[in-house]
Amino acid sequence: MRVVIALLKHETNTFSPVPTPLSRFGNGGPAWGEDAFRAYKGTATPMGAFIDLAEAEGAEIVTPVAAEAWPSGPVHDDAYTRLTDSILVEVAKGCDCVLLDLHGAMVTQSLEDGEGELLARIRALAPDVPVGVALDLHGNLSQKIVGNATAIAGFKTYPHVDMYETGELVGRIVFRALKGLSRPTMVWGNRPMLPHIMRMGTAEAPMRDLVDAARGFEEDGALAVSVFGGFPHADIHDAGISVVTVTEDDRDSAETICNGLLDVAWNRREEFVYRAEPLARSVARARDLADGPVLLLDHSDNCGSGGTQDVTAVLAEIIRQGLKDVVAFAIHDPGSVAKLIEAGVGAEVTLDIGGKLPMPAIGLKAKPLTVTGKVRVITDGEYTIRGPMYTGVRVGMGRTVVLDTGTVEIVLIERHHEPWDLGCLLSLGIDPAARKYVMLKSRIHYRAGFQPIARHIVECAGEGVTTSDYGRLRFDRVRRPIFPLT
Repeated sequence: MRVVIALLKHETNTFSPVPTPLSRFGNGGPAWGEDAFRAYKGTATPMGAFIDLAEAEGAEIVTPVAAEAWPSGPVHDDAYTRLTDSILVEVAKGCDCVLLDLHGAMVTQSLEDGEGELLARIRALAPDVPVGVALDLHGNLSQKIVGNATAIAGFKTYPHVDMYETGELVGRIVFRALKGLSRPTMVWGNRPMLPHIMRMGTAEAPMRDLVDAARGFEEDGALAVSVFGGFPHADIHDAGISVVTVTEDDRDSAETICNGLLDVAWNRREEFVYRAEPLARSVARARDLADGPVLLLDHSDNCGSGGTQDVTAVLAEIIRQGLKDVVAFAIHDPGSVAKLIEAGVGAEVTLDIGGKLPMPAIGLKAKPLTVTGKVRVITDGEYTIRGPMYTGVRVGMGRTVVLDTGTVEIVLIERHHEPWDLGCLLSLGIDPAARKYVMLKSRIHYRAGFQPIARHIVECAGEGVTTSDYGRLRFDRVRRPIFPLT
């Protein structure tokens, strides 16, 4: 048995000015072949689960590529071709099944539906080969994706702490189908809704109720039921909420489950709307809290959704209002990192940080923040994630510097990195649990590592291309009408 296993992930923010060349994937480039196998074997990811299942079957395992890039603008066409061709070449050689760890919201310079196109090309090469796909909860599903797969399952948690379980679920379905023990039937549908990301956390309603219902259907016999909140910062036709249901040769049941969940989502659509508090008021509320750690979420500039991670609005307001004992993670500013490294540990430096990348899609110009501080720490920015999200994966923030202003320790990084794991600070010698305030450029994923240490959480609506204010975003391609766009 020959099994092709690959990882290719990108959540594309079509409003983001951050480019996505091949070098953005991985830690300085994709992992190919045996390197891809070694990088993800033993990790709590769908690809890790696929490898475990294939090894248990005694299969020959081929891993052409493992490539994931931080969300950003459309993937460069040449990068997409290089990455997908590596998978297609191995499928063309002949295989018994294909297992793919994808995202579901990849847009390229030429394609609205990167995953759908890849799957269509695989199906053209291997019409009868079972194809299993694990997708992110924020995938924007399409007929092209669903119609060219044998079985699909999506994460049921946000933050995504069930990655391995999702891969295991879809992998088991595919292997049973390959052995002739199952005839999976898949149905999907959507509703004209663009839920806000800030309302997709699965720890509270409404998304919690939908995924709980999906789990219930699986317990009652459905093979896989997945609710996809979608990724609203992709201005494409199929953006938005959808459901995929896989049953054992029972289309009527699959359709009933799918439509029932979508009807619930539609009837509760107002609950998926996020209404932000003014920034100055949020920071003032945080200032009046007596105990910490207080998490300050700079959610409009989250690189995990395609933000530039160099907007300084929230950090500037924290400094203006005089908050003390603050650590801020992180400002993406390679130029400032280089200057601070040149100055060296212990040096006192005044410089402009952030504000290097204009955001024409939302009419926002770069606005750096002038700060004075002492260089406290310089590292290579590498650490291994402790979990529970992406457990065991080695990541790199690029060269990393901590600049201490006296009231705020500001982390500056060369490579985009969302703070969902405590290791991003612990690796710098900073214990976030000992701080009064921890500013994080994150939306929901921070909950994986940081929520357990938090006494209070304050959402701070700054500026950036991950804004929840749809009025700042110009949607030209998404299907209309669609709620809540006017």
